Amino acid sequence: MHRDALTDKTERKRLEEVARIKGRLILAKLTLSQIDKAYGLPAGTAGNAVHEPHLAGERAIAAALKTRPEMLWRTRYHADGRRLSPQPAANYRNGRRPAAQQEAA
Repeated sequence: MHRDALTDKTERKRLEEVARIKGRLILAKLTLSQIDKAYGLPAGTAGNAVHEPHLAGERAIAAALKTRPEMLWRTRYHADGRRLSPQPAANYRNGRRPAAQQEAA
C-alpha cells in the first residue's frame, strides 16, 4: 500500500505534537486523569483531547501546563490563536471526522 507523502508528514507532525505534550505533562508530574478531576471534566476527556480536538480538554491541559492551547496544538490553531474550523481530518485518529461533518458530507 502506497502512502501519500503529505499524509505521512502530517501524521508525523501530529505524533510529534502528542509526544511533546505528554513529555511536558511528565515533567510537570501531572496525569490526564488529574486534569480531568481538577477541571471538572468527564473521565477521559483530557486523554482524548491530546489525540483529537476537544476544546474543553485542550483548555484544561493548557491551563494545567500554564500555557495557551495554541502553543501546544499548532496543528489545531492559527498562529494568532484562532482555532481552525473545521478541524483538518488529519487531526482525528484514523481520519475520522465529527459526526456532524460526516452527515453534511
